[in-house]
This record gives sequence, structure tokens and C-alpha cells, in this order.
Amino acid sequence: MAELLEANKIFYTPYEPKLKNRFIMEIAGIPAFTIKTAQRPQITFDEVVLEHMNVTKYVKGKGRWQTLQITLYDPIVPSASSAVIEWIRLHHESATGRDGYQDFYKKNITFQVLGDTIWYLHSRCCVW
Repeated sequence: MAELLEANKIFYTPYEPKLKNRFIMEIAGIPAFTIKTAQRPQITFDEVVLEHMNVTKYVKGKGRWQTLQITLYDPIVPSASSAVIEWIRLHHESATGRDGYQDFYKKNITFQVLGDTIWYLHSRCCVW
């Protein structure tokens, strides 16, 4: 008797590679369409060495988030540079020397790679 093949074995399996330009990044106060390029969030962990008699063990230490490099388009309306300057003024007012509170200048960031993962970075601060 003839063997019947299943549909997923007969037809072409679609394959779509991950592309660098397929992401949506949202930062509170900055329109998402003005973000041109952004690095993916990366974390590195320290190594802790535990020496005990004749045995050496290695365990994970503290995690450190790496800085994110973001490039913005600057359209005429709405102005991305004005949004960034307002964000910097929440951090530090250069005219008066007043520093802002972290509740105001730390922003929530959502980084979504389309078709893959979503990163939620809560209360992250930018270093200027």
C-alpha cells in the first residue's frame, strides 16, 4: 500500500533569517519611528572562584548590563533632538546646576525584535 506523506514534509518549510533592521524600540517620550539603529541589550556576569581544599569551583557572580548605543533620525516634526534635550534636562539642568530625581529621568525601554524576543528594560538611565 502507498505511504501517505504529511503536509509539513511535502511542502517547503518557510525560513526567514533574523535581520538587524527588524526591530521596534519604544522609549517613553521619544517616538519609535525616530530610532534608526540600536544595539541589543547585553549582560555579562562576573566569575566567582571558590577554593575548598583540593577543589576549585566557579560560580556566577554579579551581572552587569552593557551600555546601549542608539542612533536617532531627526525629523523636523516631531523633533527627536528636542525630545532628547528635554530628557537631558530632566537629568541635569545646565543653567541652574540642578540635578533631577531618578524617578523622572529614568525611562522604561521596550526592545522588540520582530518574530523573536521582547526585552523590557525598566528604569534604565542614559549616560550622556
